[in-house]
Amino acid sequence: MLAYLFLVFAVAFRFMPHSASFNFTPVAAALLFFGSRIPRKWLFVPVVLLAGSDVLLNRLYGYPLGVDLLITWAWYAAIVLLGSVLLSGKTSALRIGGGSLLASVSFFLVSNFAVWALWQNYPKTLAGLGTCYAMGVPFFRNTVAGDLIFCAAFFGIATAVEMFSRRTAKDSISS
Repeated sequence: MLAYLFLVFAVAFRFMPHSASFNFTPVAAALLFFGSRIPRKWLFVPVVLLAGSDVLLNRLYGYPLGVDLLITWAWYAAIVLLGSVLLSGKTSALRIGGGSLLASVSFFLVSNFAVWALWQNYPKTLAGLGTCYAMGVPFFRNTVAGDLIFCAAFFGIATAVEMFSRRTAKDSISS
């Protein structure tokens, strides 16, 4: 149930005005958590919900619907699958942190490459690609921070709920 709650939170968070904190979102954390907790046959759910929110946001802000969205949606699928492979039943602080950092780095690399390749902002040269990545660095810090903080919160909340449930069950058996 928490996986769905965190997913809805991540989708809703995208519609909140947070211009001062670009790229500080719970999206990667929600994808990793969902992948770690929900059976694989349902892993399409977050991809569909986030893709739908992308379409709505692009319409809201007047951005075109382009190939770059397909790349983003493939990244969503990859991260939810990463959560399924890396974190399903074997969560630890190291695995969660590693998954979070992998999500951050992969999003930085994939999204900036897509901007360079598909948009006309940068020359289609190695120097243009380097400039594109350099321009993304200020946003990367917030991506890493958001991913790590939200992963810690989501997985921490789940651990606390599980511990509380076990303790409550143990106390009710003892009574």
